[in-house]
Amino acid sequence: MLSRFKWCPPFNILRYSSTSAANIKDFSRISGSVEMHLFYTTFVLWVLSACHMTTSTCDELLSSEDAEFCKGKLKVIYPDLVVDKCMIVPQRIREKISKEWGPPQIQLPSADEEKKYTLLMVDPDAPSRQKPSRAYWRHWLLVDIKGEALQRGDVSAVELSAYTRPTPPQGTGLHRYQFLIFEQPEGQSLSLSPQENSSRGNWDPQAFVERFGLARPVASLQLLTQNHKD
Repeated sequence: MLSRFKWCPPFNILRYSSTSAANIKDFSRISGSVEMHLFYTTFVLWVLSACHMTTSTCDELLSSEDAEFCKGKLKVIYPDLVVDKCMIVPQRIREKISKEWGPPQIQLPSADEEKKYTLLMVDPDAPSRQKPSRAYWRHWLLVDIKGEALQRGDVSAVELSAYTRPTPPQGTGLHRYQFLIFEQPEGQSLSLSPQENSSRGNWDPQAFVERFGLARPVASLQLLTQNHKD
């Protein structure tokens, strides 16, 4: 892209006579041209930088498997990041999501205001995607979310597992952090067993879902991030 811009030779720019008004005008015109070239080149570099910062990185692309996980128009809203599709978290905010930000807002505009919902947030890549010996890691578990509140992004609900930030260990690559919304059967009371409460790692979300008849998720979303020092 940068090769499209032709730079004026600097020595030609400076060839003018101080006694020649015409030459001075030519110099002003050429200088303005150089300024425009500088502006356009700076703009191109800014666009490339923005690509790096806002779409994760230009060379970090989601696989088709990871991209297809997201269904149902779910939104996960952090202070400086709105996740409304499967994505890789930009490098510049990985430290914030791991160390600073608390629980995000969760919004599902299509939620039925007369029903209640369950939210699961899990990491299937603990401690790494190559060797997930501690998967699934339970990061957040909310039940009895009112549909009306979920439409607005308010997830004040019964917290079976408090929110823990995405904190992938250094050197373990990208981790998937998956958010799943289930519609609760009417009158169903959900809880964790003493064994499930004893550890967040090696959790079996499928067994939990089947135990309480949650069926398939009505919406799902995932973000991918890795240790901010990597």
